[in-house]
Amino acid sequence: MESIMLGRLITLFKIARKLALSDALKIFSKYYDIPVAVKILVSLFSISLFGSKNNYKNLSEEERLCGSIQGMGTTFIKLGQFLATRPDIIGNELSQQLEKLQDKLPAFSMVEAKTIIKKNLGDDIFNSLINLSEPVAAASIAQVHKAQINDNGKVKDVAIKILRPNIKKLFNNEIDALMFLAYFIENIIKKTKRLKLVEVVFLLKEITNHEMDLRFEAAAANEYAENTKNDVGFSVPKIYWNYTSEEILTLDWIDGVSIREKEILEDNKIDVNNLASDIIQHFLKHAVRDGFFHADMHQGNLFVDKNGNIVPIDFGIMGRIDKLNRRYLAEILYGFIQRDYKKVAEVHIVAGLVPRGVNLEELAQALRSIGEPIFGQTVKDISGGKLLKQLFSITEKFNMQTQPQLLLLQKTMVVVEGVARKLNPDTNIWKTSKPVLEKWLKETKDPISNITETIKDSAEAIKRLPELPEIMDKANQALTFLASGQIPQNSNSFSALKEKELEMKSFKNQSIIGLILLVFLGYIVF
Repeated sequence: MESIMLGRLITLFKIARKLALSDALKIFSKYYDIPVAVKILVSLFSISLFGSKNNYKNLSEEERLCGSIQGMGTTFIKLGQFLATRPDIIGNELSQQLEKLQDKLPAFSMVEAKTIIKKNLGDDIFNSLINLSEPVAAASIAQVHKAQINDNGKVKDVAIKILRPNIKKLFNNEIDALMFLAYFIENIIKKTKRLKLVEVVFLLKEITNHEMDLRFEAAAANEYAENTKNDVGFSVPKIYWNYTSEEILTLDWIDGVSIREKEILEDNKIDVNNLASDIIQHFLKHAVRDGFFHADMHQGNLFVDKNGNIVPIDFGIMGRIDKLNRRYLAEILYGFIQRDYKKVAEVHIVAGLVPRGVNLEELAQALRSIGEPIFGQTVKDISGGKLLKQLFSITEKFNMQTQPQLLLLQKTMVVVEGVARKLNPDTNIWKTSKPVLEKWLKETKDPISNITETIKDSAEAIKRLPELPEIMDKANQALTFLASGQIPQNSNSFSALKEKELEMKSFKNQSIIGLILLVFLGYIVF
């Protein structure tokens, strides 16, 4: 145990030095009240016998913040991305700055890439690869290479995604050290307990470890492709299972134009106004029809191929909605479009989303207070995602239970609408959404008259590959955490968190002396 503690403290010291020598905390303090004790501790760690270099002086504050976080490596990049989704902790302004954080790092070598492929897929599969390229993209967790494979006698261009060497060990060592730091701060500065710092770091660990198993991403892409195979104008890359493992993902190479390249799309005779509507309609189809949607549909993850099809990539974060919540979602959105607030209130009550004792007329009035101002807005200001955010906020006053799947969908909807508006600023979200919702509601039974049957069917079995049930269960749990920002008390992860807290408690007393010694020894060693 002593050796584990020492290793964790050394890792913690290195992290503290990275943080102290960067601009990150200084910029954070402009948006958030950093406790004095933390500022003093960081100042101690920032002392340097040899001076430090700051390469960000001529950049904007936003660029300096993102540059500092990227310079601190994978763990902090993931932490920054996660905090961007938690304005409740860091505030809206800082959250918006962190949304600009780019997940890019220098590529690792071809020698290492080939070694990982051989280890995971074997020499025969490795030797069958044709024209394996240098890295074409590199992020904090993995990098991508282009190659060709022989698929049943036909040569196919493929993208091969490879996890960084030892990334799991490095990340988990650093995140455990950060968790200990969070625990240390919570115990010294009592007012920070409300921020649940330990739980936030633990959530990041759960979600990122799920991302680091590429078999799940492959399974998600495979299911997504099956669901959407008949959707005109939408195409999901094919997964090649013989070339896929925990650390390797192989799928079709996409020859297309990034959806952010509006001028190039127009030069290619693509109607960007139709494209904007199509993005929203496909997203809603996947959510209400399939209950399975891409939950990271930003511009960097969407391409348009030569046939004008929308092609998504990066299936590490997907959202899932059960049948009850799909009907609930479709009914409330359609109800708002029709301005039928009483019907929306009835859905909430009959579905058990709010207690049965809630006054129907009062709930309808509260819903009207959200809906009516929307119809007075200009087209470009109307947002389905923002409507849902307001809805969850106001129905919380009526004791509505948190629906993690819908929270994730709401966050994704805001992103999707943003992508559409960049293609066509005058995209009418309601006009675009209405036919999709109307069609689905006509094809399904009325949620009010058939709510009992809906509830029975709501626990749908997750589509999965036979060999991946445990991975899929953990992944869906991680996505629930991402959506709700909390750990349910009846989950395995809640038990794991409690065990981790007990472990950190036993370390605490021994660590204080060790930490003080390391502060002084560190200036000599590092």
